[in-house]
Amino acid sequence: MNENRVDDPMIPVPIPEQVSAKEGIAELPGTRLGYWDTGSAGEPIVLLHPASGSALIWLYQQPVFAKAGYRVIAYSRRNYYNSDLAPADNPGTASGDLQNMIEFLRLEKFHLVSSAAGGSVAADYALSHPERLLSLTVSSNNLAAANGYIAEAAAKIRTKEWDDLPRWFRELGPSYRAANPAGVEKWIELNHKSETGKGARQKLVNVVTPEKLETLRVRTLLMTGAADMFTSPSIMRMIARHVPDNEIVIAPECGHSIYWEHPEFFNRTVLGFLGRSIK
Repeated sequence: MNENRVDDPMIPVPIPEQVSAKEGIAELPGTRLGYWDTGSAGEPIVLLHPASGSALIWLYQQPVFAKAGYRVIAYSRRNYYNSDLAPADNPGTASGDLQNMIEFLRLEKFHLVSSAAGGSVAADYALSHPERLLSLTVSSNNLAAANGYIAEAAAKIRTKEWDDLPRWFRELGPSYRAANPAGVEKWIELNHKSETGKGARQKLVNVVTPEKLETLRVRTLLMTGAADMFTSPSIMRMIARHVPDNEIVIAPECGHSIYWEHPEFFNRTVLGFLGRSIK
């Protein structure tokens, strides 16, 4: 991608050619999860997908991060593409599955990059295993908005009818929807392919509150879109008050899916942050 290109939501960004990656099924305690791994010798980046995706969605990030010298890994959580459903009697935890995946891949330390619902898993993992992380990136996720005063503020952003709208309308910003109908269709296609069934919902290990976030000991990038109705800039700034070592970035003219709507902005921001993080 052209790093000198001016970010313009009216100019669609073509999906780049993917680099070679190993695809497989990780046999983990209690489950099997589908994953891919570019397998280079660089520092690992593990990608955590939103609820509207799976390991399939990182088409804009895989080649860019790999060509920047990183080993890039993505997997599908339980209930998503190529992974088992979570059984009702023992669904496990998503952060527990992540730790098992890290052990399966024999990673010591790694960068954790997440979007939307993946950010809840990322924050949960960071609170439980800070020693394993080189850095934490949380894009478009409220982290602690389900608890305390942040939840009260977030509840004022959307009406009760919001959840009845199509997912693509809620998760892709208005500038992107207007300018890139082909991109919207591709996003919908990947979303549908990622949905494999209705397994049980996995819970968090930690009760994540604003006060709990103050115990985070990982350098953190917080990012959200200026038009994100799930995690508005005001909500992300509230969250940032409770994260000790953070950088906060607002993506212009962008909704809930920065990695897809403004991939050049997302990639440049993440790579710049990783370059400034303690190795």
